[in-house]
Amino acid sequence: MSAIIQAFKDADLRRKILFTILLIVIYRVGAQIPSPGVDYQNISGRLHELTQEDDSLYSVINLFSGGALLQLSIFAIGIMPYITASIISQLLTVVIPHFEQLKKEGQSGQAKMTQYTRYMTLALALLQSAGIVALADRNQLLGQGVEVLDPDRTVFDLILLVTVMTTGAILVMWLGELITEKGIGNGMSLLIFAGIATRLPSDGYRILQDNGGVVFAVVCAAVVALVVGITFMEQGQRRIPVQYAKRMVGRRQYGGSSTYLPLKVNQAGVIPVIFASSLIYMPVLITEIVNSSNPTPPDNWWMRNVIANLQSPSSYVYILVYVTLIIFFSYFYTSIQYDPHEQAENMKKYGGFIPGIRPGRPTAMYLSFVMNRLLFVGSIYLAFIAILPNLALDMGVGSQDSAGMTAFGGTAILIMVSVALTTVKQIESQLLQSNYEGLLK
Repeated sequence: MSAIIQAFKDADLRRKILFTILLIVIYRVGAQIPSPGVDYQNISGRLHELTQEDDSLYSVINLFSGGALLQLSIFAIGIMPYITASIISQLLTVVIPHFEQLKKEGQSGQAKMTQYTRYMTLALALLQSAGIVALADRNQLLGQGVEVLDPDRTVFDLILLVTVMTTGAILVMWLGELITEKGIGNGMSLLIFAGIATRLPSDGYRILQDNGGVVFAVVCAAVVALVVGITFMEQGQRRIPVQYAKRMVGRRQYGGSSTYLPLKVNQAGVIPVIFASSLIYMPVLITEIVNSSNPTPPDNWWMRNVIANLQSPSSYVYILVYVTLIIFFSYFYTSIQYDPHEQAENMKKYGGFIPGIRPGRPTAMYLSFVMNRLLFVGSIYLAFIAILPNLALDMGVGSQDSAGMTAFGGTAILIMVSVALTTVKQIESQLLQSNYEGLLK
């Protein structure tokens, strides 16, 4: 908090913080504006009923959009297309040589990668909005037979609705990039933070109303303990000592210093959880879209064993698939972002070495060994935090009837704490930079 208070005393940082807050407010206002041709009264009534039913799919999907998706607002698609496109573009750097070459070209290559990501975001936003509008047109978005659109709609009205929601997703992407460029913190992460944070008061009130003050107090205490544990793990590092040899450049002597290489326990951040949360519901969404034209869903092995389990967060199949996805993406994403061989070559180039480890290939093997051990702990930690609400449901604690269990769950708290820590660190670094500039002046 001291860093935030000092930040408001700095004119430049104060402008950036206020600019970030303004764009977040614009995002939240847009999330409440209905799209054209939407029956907002029917949607509001049905959403109130959904909070009393076992409909975990809608609660989780609605979590990342801050309640905008099921309201069919102009920002209904939210930032998920951009996040998905960003992750896909990073994964493609492994399999497509052109993308890998762009990654090595520096700022110009990064600009081209950003452009490709924007095109991919447009395609994904168009696909998702068309699928949602198709479900709404067949009265299956909020339940079978629930009318959420104007009864006198035409094909032009549906095309307009898809266009508005796709444009809203592109506008949200632009807001996120503006925050990253001219504000404080990562724009996309802050928009997710804002969407989840706005759900907490209503979900907390629902828990208090449905379960009483004792249960609400226990939930608040559990959330505080969860925040402390997540903060401890997110700040955890394995510091590998690095020694730099002395070398002469002209008449000056460089090197001879000792430092350390910090390797975070959770190197992948919240990306594996976000991607696993989105991916685990894709079979359910695709199946609903495919079967939307059929009034009676088919009764086959796929529906009975796969879709039924994926729609029930308390089932062991759901928990096992969720944990597997989180662990897989933790290893996969970290392998893309961090290359031990490149790190070892850079250390060797500047005369650095790890005491007791020879430079070059032995150093890369050692860093890979340490990183794999950290990844094991970090991925298990991410999976455990993410499935805490599921384990609670399986043991009979809480219920699936509200999104409150999701908003107060491990995934939401993990995202909010991680984003808050990253933003505060960026504020502190900019404060340090401004203090150095003052000293030089």
